[in-house]
Amino acid sequence: MTQQPILPGAPSVLWQFDPRRHARSLYWRGWGVTQIADEFALHGVVNDKGGPIPRATIEAWKQRDRWDDAPSIRKVEDGIEIRLLTLVAKEKKTSADYVEIEALNRSIESLAKVRRYEAPGGHAGDLNDKVANRNAGPRKKARKNHFTADQAAELKRLFLDGLYDYQHRWWQAKDQRTRMILKSRQIGATYYFAFEALIDAIETGRNQIFLSASKAQAHQFRSYIVSFAKLVGVALTGDPMLITSDLRPEEEAAAELHFLGTNFRTAQGRHGNFYFDEFFWVHSFEELNKVASGMATHKKWRKTYFSTPSSVAHPAYPYWTGDRRNRRRKKADQIKIDVSHAALAIGSVGPDRIWRNIVNIRDAEAGGCDLFDIEELEDEYAPDEFANLFMCDFVDDSLSAFKFNDLIRCGCDSLVEWLDFDPEASRPYGERNVWAGYDPQESETGDNAALVIAAPPLIEGGPFRILERHQLRGLDFEQQAEFIKAILSRYHCTYLGIDAKGVGAGVYQLLAKVGAMPGCTVAKIEYSLELKAQMIMKAQNVVRRGRIAFDAGMLDIVSAFVSIKKTLTTSGRNVTFKAGRGGDDGHADLAWATMHILMNEPLDGKEKPKGTMEVLE
Repeated sequence: MTQQPILPGAPSVLWQFDPRRHARSLYWRGWGVTQIADEFALHGVVNDKGGPIPRATIEAWKQRDRWDDAPSIRKVEDGIEIRLLTLVAKEKKTSADYVEIEALNRSIESLAKVRRYEAPGGHAGDLNDKVANRNAGPRKKARKNHFTADQAAELKRLFLDGLYDYQHRWWQAKDQRTRMILKSRQIGATYYFAFEALIDAIETGRNQIFLSASKAQAHQFRSYIVSFAKLVGVALTGDPMLITSDLRPEEEAAAELHFLGTNFRTAQGRHGNFYFDEFFWVHSFEELNKVASGMATHKKWRKTYFSTPSSVAHPAYPYWTGDRRNRRRKKADQIKIDVSHAALAIGSVGPDRIWRNIVNIRDAEAGGCDLFDIEELEDEYAPDEFANLFMCDFVDDSLSAFKFNDLIRCGCDSLVEWLDFDPEASRPYGERNVWAGYDPQESETGDNAALVIAAPPLIEGGPFRILERHQLRGLDFEQQAEFIKAILSRYHCTYLGIDAKGVGAGVYQLLAKVGAMPGCTVAKIEYSLELKAQMIMKAQNVVRRGRIAFDAGMLDIVSAFVSIKKTLTTSGRNVTFKAGRGGDDGHADLAWATMHILMNEPLDGKEKPKGTMEVLE
């Protein structure tokens, strides 16, 4: 290279000049290839051989070095570098030159940070010294089970925006000291009260205690609460669950959330708001309620009872009507409470200072709940069943073949008491034997089909334990058979009793085929008046002696048995048992399926189970 004067703008000194680099710099500053060639010719810039640099050479440099593909940051760096070197080369610098040199140095530092950020493994700390310094120190861990003020506000907004009218009514009454709510099935009560309790724990720091017929049922509250917290990015853990928030002073103790079954001994010693789910279906209500109400003795705590109705014979019924309060009181001090739907449809505080509310399925529909097809439900269920399940009418079990209180005594807390059974495992009961009963769907009556799986007694006279139950509807016999095989594949099933009438005949034939159910005896059951009487007699004996057990949350098992009533045949000459709208089976399908299991044991329960059975009419 020859030494040439630097391009315009440079000081008047000689400079070791690289035409290719300066052509690129000019191009990145917006000059065209032809303009660069003319500028070089004007200033006498020559190549190594002393000749002028033609336009074609500059164009070749542009293509070969891919000037157009250079990133913007590279072009900026080049311009800063040229300008900075120009200023540094000046012999006499002004104060403005020094200011500009300092600014250019800062620009170079900034561009270097951008380079580090864009490199593999770069992060926000490369761009911001404050972030980098903060990250360099020990990191502050996110607080466990903690809600910020923004998360709490967003959670409450989501909650209130999604409520139906009757749930808004419950929210308006949340500060009542005691609430008792009679409700239809499946209208979102457990969902609502789980959310209400979580909001209260976040905002007030009060403890929340959830009581249910079993721990498995109580854990439905926990499942809902964990899901709600995820809506705002909080992962809740623990049982009991400890919750803090920015809405409460940091030095305050965390709000405790306890999820309890009806073992009242484990419930003692706690205090807080309590929610008593399905209180009309628990055994030993009087004892449990003493402990539960004791948890909320202080006036700051709130008590909420909510349930679908069961039987007028249940010990909680006098609490609902107010008769329990009138006991041992003088007639002048007794009160009268109107518990009719008309009086309680919008909620009312009675003379005993309890806020009562009735929400049946039609109230729920009027309140915006569009989850039901009420006409279909009325067609599916018998009038008395529909009234009990959805219209909040209590059952009078005086005509039932099974007594309500006998049945609820058979409920247990399976998660606590059955250590050999894990419903979440791939083999819930291991390789131990189970028996199953199936009551098929009858197209003529519109009944559901029911499958019940039970562990037979481990010792003579021991209890049958109902491990699982399923109801299905709208499947043909082949689909029903496939469903049964899929469910029972998780167990070692040695006996399956099937009602082989109607659709059940097809189900039986498919499952009785060789190889369909390996190791399992598929028993064909054909109903007759005599057989039905034997089945009822056996089941009554088992229930009365407490030889059947099921999770206390299986309310549908109790309902199914209570719905079976003694009646006369059409001829009036014989006694039979019916449930529902007049078909022999009605909607007691879970009860009949259970009895298909019980009949595999002799009536006295003392002999060895046969393991096989074929009952013909």
